[in-house]
Amino acid sequence: MPEKSSYDPGTPSWVDLGTSDVDSSVSFYEKVFGWTHESAGPDAGGYGFFLSGGKQVAGVGPLMDPQQPPAWSSYVTVEDADATAQKVMDLGGQVVAPPMDLPNDSGRMAVFIDTTGAFISAFQPRQHTGAELVNEPVSLAWNEHTSRDAEKAQGFYRDLFGWEFRKLEGEGDGPAYWTFHSQSSGDAPLGGQLEMDENFPEGLPSFWGVYFAVADTDATVEKAKSEGGTVHVEPFDTPPGRIANIADPNSAAFYVIAINPDFTG
Repeated sequence: MPEKSSYDPGTPSWVDLGTSDVDSSVSFYEKVFGWTHESAGPDAGGYGFFLSGGKQVAGVGPLMDPQQPPAWSSYVTVEDADATAQKVMDLGGQVVAPPMDLPNDSGRMAVFIDTTGAFISAFQPRQHTGAELVNEPVSLAWNEHTSRDAEKAQGFYRDLFGWEFRKLEGEGDGPAYWTFHSQSSGDAPLGGQLEMDENFPEGLPSFWGVYFAVADTDATVEKAKSEGGTVHVEPFDTPPGRIANIADPNSAAFYVIAINPDFTG
């Protein structure tokens, strides 16, 4: 269902943007996606929400570390952020922001780096439960782990969240791709994993990417260009839909996808 009020543990449930310029970022996404912006309140340190049709679809706030590059971040719902952080360390990951309570009793979160170098966050919900709208233009559609060592990452996330990885066959000469699933999700994938090959820039670290559904990928790309965005990957067709990779004017990258309604994979 596109409208959501809760997420099972182990499910990617939220994304937010850490940016060097909140005002210009808000303006860009309002113009490109038609989102509206709402402050999380005076105690939230400049954090706020992007809304589509009155539903919270993503967050935005200033960078916690000025040395950190602007980026979109993914959050996975957990029952206990503290226990998850401890397990991350036990599995060889690194906790970079220890468990902390969020303003307005929204929840409790921790930020960590997996064993292949990708940043991701754990989110223990309270008053805030995650994105209220998904898989509809313009809302979160997919979370994707891009890794230089897929096997190592899969072992880490299997032990941490109980994910099962299923390799997609018939991808030709392109990089290997997996979907990941939980016991509660069954055959419905929670997200994907792409293994970097020689076509990726040397030195690019593993990372989590976010995809937003749009009605028209090409029109969205042209609108992003006109508002100061940069297109890293021009629109191309895949079985799930037409995809492009864009960076906003502050260099935070994201994907857009016009979902193929006939795709059943």
